[in-house]
Amino acid sequence: MNSFIQLPARPNYWLCNARIPLALLADDAPTRSPISRFQTGHYCEDLVAVDVQIEAGQIRQLRPASAARPAENSQVDLGGGLIWPCFVDMHTHLDKGHIWSRTPNPNGTFDSALETVQKDREQRWQAADVYRRMVFGLKCSYAHGTQAIRTHIDAFDEQAKVSFSVFQNLQREWADRIHLQAVCLVSLDYFMTQAGEQLADLVAETGGVLGGVAYMTPDLAQQLDRVFSLAEDRGLDLDFHTDESLNPEDITLRYVAEAAIRHNFSGQITCGHCCSLSVQSPQAVDKTISAVQAANISIVSLPMCNLYLQDRQPSRMPRYRGVTLLPELKSRGVKVAIASDNCRDPFFAYGDHDALEVFTQSARIGHLDHPYGDWPQAITRTPAAMMGLPDVGYIGEGQPAELVLFKARTLNELLARPQTDRVVIRQGRAIDTTLPDYAELDDLMEPESR
Repeated sequence: MNSFIQLPARPNYWLCNARIPLALLADDAPTRSPISRFQTGHYCEDLVAVDVQIEAGQIRQLRPASAARPAENSQVDLGGGLIWPCFVDMHTHLDKGHIWSRTPNPNGTFDSALETVQKDREQRWQAADVYRRMVFGLKCSYAHGTQAIRTHIDAFDEQAKVSFSVFQNLQREWADRIHLQAVCLVSLDYFMTQAGEQLADLVAETGGVLGGVAYMTPDLAQQLDRVFSLAEDRGLDLDFHTDESLNPEDITLRYVAEAAIRHNFSGQITCGHCCSLSVQSPQAVDKTISAVQAANISIVSLPMCNLYLQDRQPSRMPRYRGVTLLPELKSRGVKVAIASDNCRDPFFAYGDHDALEVFTQSARIGHLDHPYGDWPQAITRTPAAMMGLPDVGYIGEGQPAELVLFKARTLNELLARPQTDRVVIRQGRAIDTTLPDYAELDDLMEPESR
């Protein structure tokens, strides 16, 4: 462990002289005021200077940082370092993860990603292979400080039974470390078949979320009506991949919103990607966001993956980021989260399941600074609420001590370095943040035997 501090072995201690972003404090936290505003010229960050008491795995007390600190307990001086709640990564593809070494994307395009993943899935995705790669991803996520993950699972035909069985085993094995949710991933036309109905039954049996990829087809509205009906009959939430392109004619997000209004759907609806909003006219954008707002749909953006795939052409500098309209959606009252998406597979060659990297890159790509405001909630409290975890993603008295400590004293310092010396606290105790070795998967990367 390369940690910048060492916590005491005893279960009761104080984290003193710390700072917490105001956006990450509980609404009723006694330390919300006074606020310490760290300002340089017109640039400022809303941070609260606090002392935090940890007792038996919980946050017992929050109080304004003070030179007069209790002497009866162990104390750790953070030197003004930041404390965050553990992260929530609500859109991943753990089943695809870490196949890059054996199945790279030949040209980095979206179409090639689809093709190469399909070949790898058909040839290699037995239970043992899926299990080991998913475990590797979970180890990385846990070491970096992630507490909850929603993963989409490729679910065509027999692959659904294989991968959902693996997921259920992992859900049990990791129950005390990471809260796991699964979403089935198929094209929406699959639900028009008997196999699609059986998939909806499987999702319901495993307590998952019904999902799929929406494409601009003549019968999209009919497909969506079918999916909404299947979800309503089984009491399932919905999570769609929508408009993962830079074609301004792709408006599947609007179709989803209109379907939700038609069905008066009461469950949670999440739509991911929504890239085409970034290249549509102001009138088209306004019409779609109005429908999303009326349907109470939440949006999750995947900036790193979309930046990698979108507007990629040979020997040409990309012109567009491929990232959806985060500030515009948020300003209209739409819940907006950011997440990691793919990791070391044909859809995204890089990544390490580190939600802080996601936040850092998103802030740079989407200009989520000047001010940062409550954007730190996009990788913590907001996705937790979208996943139905209302007590996760913020810091307050009586909350479990699920925290990430940083030597960085401001958000500027936090985003300037990768923070590899962070301390992750789970149930009040510091965990081993050593990352798994890529060599663990070497035997899975060998060429397929013919």
